[in-house]
Amino acid sequence: MRQFDNYKTVSTETGTRHRLAPGQFELISKALADPRRVGVLEAIADEQCCACQHLRDQFPVSKATISHHIKELVRAGMVEARREGQYLNCLVRRETLEAYAAELLRRVGSDPANLTEPKS
Repeated sequence: MRQFDNYKTVSTETGTRHRLAPGQFELISKALADPRRVGVLEAIADEQCCACQHLRDQFPVSKATISHHIKELVRAGMVEARREGQYLNCLVRRETLEAYAAELLRRVGSDPANLTEPKS
């Protein structure tokens, strides 16, 4: 069971805790404001470890654009990029996303029952 406190910390049953760095909430929010970047994040999350080349094949944009999106996701702390030889492999840092979600709920009201579905 996950538990959240008011100090931007995530606690799980195993006792691992992750805290957002100062300003990281805003960086993540800004990074998630770009729909294509969210798509890149989702593509990375769909696999255990995603090669940058795979992302280039999936999205009809230039290598520079994919690299820019990855750089922004890494800067926000949502993705870890590991260089293995000439390849760049990316993986989602789920603990950061969990801490972000907890902080978002804390900021808008911690009771999820108070949140309503958007009206169409």
